[in-house]
Amino acid sequence: MTRVRLAAAFIALLFATCALAAPFAVRLGEARIGLDAPPGFADTTFTGSPRLQELAEKLTSPSNRILLFAISDGDLRKFTLGDPPELRRYMIAVTPKEFELERVSPQRFAEFAGAAQRELGERVPAGKTFSEYFDQQPIGKSSVVGELRRDAEVLSLLVAARVQPQPRTQKQQYALSTNSLMLVRGKTISLSVFSAYDGPADLDWIRAVTARWIDDLQHLNAR
Repeated sequence: MTRVRLAAAFIALLFATCALAAPFAVRLGEARIGLDAPPGFADTTFTGSPRLQELAEKLTSPSNRILLFAISDGDLRKFTLGDPPELRRYMIAVTPKEFELERVSPQRFAEFAGAAQRELGERVPAGKTFSEYFDQQPIGKSSVVGELRRDAEVLSLLVAARVQPQPRTQKQQYALSTNSLMLVRGKTISLSVFSAYDGPADLDWIRAVTARWIDDLQHLNAR
């Protein structure tokens, strides 16, 4: 009987994960915006979990509406089974509440993009290595490491910061994020991807997943 219950729980979890990974649409004023998480990640906004909702709310301003908060499929399985998720990588998509009902022009979007870039902090000086620069910065202070994409509909920046060292080892810890502002069907959408940094592989991953997420959402909303 125990095995039957475990099998039933596994099947329910499998179907729930598949459902959460499917594309969905949100209504922003007159526009319907298609959203989806990158492969390997699942949206959690449909779980109704106060804990995940609280985490998502900490990642953005109260003036934004959360459209999607995604964690890895592995973390979702752990969370569903009652185990603590690792939450080493996650992502969020939001939109400004005050502009939900307005159609944003390309000119207005360019103004938003410029303001967003200024808010993200200074750029890392050319010639400075990752550790040379961030080890001299206060914990928690973010700086722009590079520009991933800039055109009439997308501004995507790579940001990094030094975070609190681990208590046992006191090893320097870093966090990466990408901040991408998109103009989608006349609406402003902000995508943020977060990852711990242990080496160049994390940098390669966050660049690649951000580029793919932007391309996938543009393709999804081109229909």
